[in-house]
Amino acid sequence: MHGLNIWQILWDSGLVVKSVLLLLLLSSVMSWTIIWQKYKELKILTSANEKFLDFFRKSNSITDIHKEATENQESTMSLIFKKGFEELNKTIEKLNQAGKGNLSQHFSTHGFQSLERAMKAGFNSANEKMDLRVSLLATIGSITPFIGLFGTVWGIIDAFSGLSQGGGSIEAVAPGIAEALVATAIGLAAAIPAVIFYNLFNNQILRINSQMESFSQDFLNLIERTILIKKDQ
Repeated sequence: MHGLNIWQILWDSGLVVKSVLLLLLLSSVMSWTIIWQKYKELKILTSANEKFLDFFRKSNSITDIHKEATENQESTMSLIFKKGFEELNKTIEKLNQAGKGNLSQHFSTHGFQSLERAMKAGFNSANEKMDLRVSLLATIGSITPFIGLFGTVWGIIDAFSGLSQGGGSIEAVAPGIAEALVATAIGLAAAIPAVIFYNLFNNQILRINSQMESFSQDFLNLIERTILIKKDQ
C-alpha cells in the first residue's frame, strides 16, 4: 500500500482549496510578522519605562525629570510626564498673565483636574500605540479556523463527488479527504499562535496600564510636594 503524497495532493487540489490554503498561509505570515514586531516593541517599551521610572524615583527635580522624559522617547511613562509637565507650565503661564501667580492657591481651589486630564490624554495616546495591530491577532485567531473549515467542507464535497462518479474505493476519496484535513490543520496552525500571543500581549499591556496609572499618582504626589515646599519657603 503506497503512502499518500500530501504535497502532490495539494498541488492537484481544486482552485477553491488552493485559494483557501493560500489565504491561510498569508494570514499565518501576517500573524507571525505582527507577533515579532509587537514582541520587540513591548520589550523596548518595558525597558524604557523601567529606566525612566528609576530616574524619576531617584530625582526630585522636575526639570531634570522632564529632560530625561524628552530624551526617553520610547517610554509611555515619559509621555504621560511630558503631558502633565506641559499642562503645569501652561497653568503657571496663565496665572502669571492674570497676575495670580500663587500656584499653591490655584491647585488648592481647583484641584489637579487639569493635570489629570492632560496625563489621561498621554495615557490614551500610549494605549493607542500599544494596541496597534494587536486586535488583528484576535481577528486572525477568530476567522482562520472557519476559513480552514470551509476548505475542509469543500474537500469533503470533492471526495463525495468521486463516489458519485462510481469510484467506490478508498483511493477515489482519499485525495479529497486528505486535502480537507490539511485545510483544517493549516487553519488551526494559523489560529493557535495568533490567539496565544494576543492573550500574552493583552496581559502585558494591562500590566503596563496599571504601572502607568500608578506613575500618574506618583507624578501628582511629586507636584504636590514641590508646591508645598515652595509655599513653606
